[in-house]
Amino acid sequence: MGIAYTAEHWTDFGVATAGAAAALAGLLFVAISINLERILQFPSLPHRAMQTLILFALPLIVSLLLIVPGQPRAALGGELLGIGLAAGSVMLVTDVRTPMAEQENKVTRLLFRMLPPIVTGSCLVLAGATLLAAAGGGLYWLVPAVLAAVIFGLVNAWVLLIEIQR
Repeated sequence: MGIAYTAEHWTDFGVATAGAAAALAGLLFVAISINLERILQFPSLPHRAMQTLILFALPLIVSLLLIVPGQPRAALGGELLGIGLAAGSVMLVTDVRTPMAEQENKVTRLLFRMLPPIVTGSCLVLAGATLLAAAGGGLYWLVPAVLAAVIFGLVNAWVLLIEIQR
């Protein structure tokens, strides 16, 4: 079985991702606690804070599952599939229930609120499904999932820490 379908080849990626994601999640808690009153003044920002926490937690959880010694390929595939579906769905459903901000238009909503769960959730689902099928990319789908989660999470964190002060 190739590198894309064998978790043992991905332990360094998992360890690095877990450390980075844990640090980002911790910094997010600091940003939220510093600006909590201001965040609560905007109806859409508590959702954005929750979405950001999920975006930073996803790589952490996925990487911890990835580095479990001796975990069967089918188990990891099922976990990735389930996490991708659950996290993407939760973020999308809460986004639909969250009112648009005054300065937000449909394009900004799509780019900054709906695209993160669609991209990260879809890539995790693809990672799980192709790992189970042993064809189609396998664990290589974790790379765009992690990158998307971190990039979208950093954009959201910037808004929660800096932009709301303007």
